[in-house]
Amino acid sequence: MRFVTVSGPPSSGKTAVIIKTLEHLQKAGQQVGVVKFDCLFTDDDELYRKNGIKVRKGLAGALCPDHYFVSNVEECVQWGQMENLNVLVSESAGLCNRCSPHIREILAVCVIDNLSGINTPKKIGPMLKAADIVIITKGDIVSQAEREVFAARVHMVNSKARILHVNGITGQGSFELSTLWTEIEETETVEGKRLRFSMPAALCSYCLGETRIGSDFQMGNVRKMDLEMPTGVKTDGGPTDLGSNT
Repeated sequence: MRFVTVSGPPSSGKTAVIIKTLEHLQKAGQQVGVVKFDCLFTDDDELYRKNGIKVRKGLAGALCPDHYFVSNVEECVQWGQMENLNVLVSESAGLCNRCSPHIREILAVCVIDNLSGINTPKKIGPMLKAADIVIITKGDIVSQAEREVFAARVHMVNSKARILHVNGITGQGSFELSTLWTEIEETETVEGKRLRFSMPAALCSYCLGETRIGSDFQMGNVRKMDLEMPTGVKTDGGPTDLGSNT
């Protein structure tokens, strides 16, 4: 089974791109499936079912969706094996720009749209910088010049990735993407494999359910801004020691 991880900011067109791409594989007689990860709600699984794509979904709830993904990805691969899938796609939630949802030796795809702003590529971390393929969507809404400038900004951030323009409505560009998905090596398991980049670090009182605001209620991995406050209350801008309130 070939395994692909797809990530991207919210509403960038991930689901539409996946459906259009998998349509080509279905026409070639391949069995395809998707594991959809999200935070609080998604009905994208119904879209996949309407298109004859086997699907499972998982909602992270109060947990970081990136950590939720890593905690469940091996079981998802096992599900794909049991379903005798030829291609399994993992679609992440619309993640924060610091997330790291890509795995070494597994094809990594990042979907980003032209409407997000030309400086957006610089604001996205490992999700974009560690991707093998970057899909740019909604190019039909902007001018050719804007498309070229945006693609150049993406290239500046990730010069090794292959950049493709895909229209999630018409499917233009999705066939080329589907051929890239069939050329990758098969995956039997992801157990023991490593993420391409470490995940965002956070273990503080707010992670454990604290809702009160103030230094007296902040414990664990807490980072303060250097606001050049008067002597005695100035913060150092770095992470505090475990249990510190400074």
